[in-house]
Amino acid sequence: MPPFNVLPPAASPAPAAHPYERLTPDVVLDALASLGLHGDGRLTALNSYENRVYQVHLEDRSTVVVKFYRPERWSDDEILEEHGFALELAAAEVPAVAPLSFDDRTLHSHAGFGFSVSPYRGGRAPELDDFEVLEWVGRFLGRIHAIGARKPFVHRPALDLQSFGIASRDWLLSHQMVPLDVQRDWEAACNAALDMIAATQLGNEPATDVEKRLKKLRLHGDVHPGNILWTPTDRPGGGPHFVDLDDARTGFAVQDLWMLLSGDRAQRTGQLSGLIDGYEQFRDFDRRELALIEPLRTLRLIHYSAWLARRWEDPIFPINFPWFGSSDYWKGQIQTLQDQCEAMAEEPLYA
Repeated sequence: MPPFNVLPPAASPAPAAHPYERLTPDVVLDALASLGLHGDGRLTALNSYENRVYQVHLEDRSTVVVKFYRPERWSDDEILEEHGFALELAAAEVPAVAPLSFDDRTLHSHAGFGFSVSPYRGGRAPELDDFEVLEWVGRFLGRIHAIGARKPFVHRPALDLQSFGIASRDWLLSHQMVPLDVQRDWEAACNAALDMIAATQLGNEPATDVEKRLKKLRLHGDVHPGNILWTPTDRPGGGPHFVDLDDARTGFAVQDLWMLLSGDRAQRTGQLSGLIDGYEQFRDFDRRELALIEPLRTLRLIHYSAWLARRWEDPIFPINFPWFGSSDYWKGQIQTLQDQCEAMAEEPLYA
């Protein structure tokens, strides 16, 4: 059941088709053909909810990945800035998968969709319980951030309290996405969490003392195990490959580390030590950022609920997230936000 409090009247017209319903296999293949790439008919949808991404086998026996960007999510300038960052990383021999260029362009248009094409890279999730793997991943994150710190994003937004927290809360409430029987409790828990985050440098006001300000830089933005493809190290170019810079934003370095941590406090501390040991072979890491891990986790939780609600008109979302929107879901979110308030009050991890 969709997460609405009020059902539409019986006489309401049928909802308009979602743009992605027009993205048939023929449209995908025709888009590639417009660039001189001819598929052999084999096409596999890859795991992506925000965009539509396909692995396509070509007649010359090569394989590419084509991404069709969600309409109206990013502007062309924002997409091109992501591409530029990926190409900077690739030029510096950082194993980040960058888009291919055709006629000096990386962003293309077909049938009303913006799309890009990248080389196919296989691999599996990294074994993050292995200290050497963590150190290896940390080294490349340090290299990514060394390049990310060279210049700022001009068009890409920041990951901060306003964009991920306040805007998400306000949208959910103004669109009546939280059922009335739990709305007051959820709003109270959310506000308590946001007030705690506002006291950190994720808030709107930076530290008045310039020396105390944490430095922001261009980030991958969504470094979780699914966005790292690990290939055998006994092969040329083996090790981690970073994919999907679609969420690249401006923010603090720790954003690209914390989602790789799991388990109890002792386990997370050990994992963090491995990542930072590798990271600091290429770039210093400001330990003060460790206090932002739980605030960043909290912002992601709030933003995730808003993301699901905003995307509900996309038919793939009700199919894959049928549990979203019920009172039980929001009760679980209330408890999670209360737990996060406790976590934010604890001493941060150390490394």
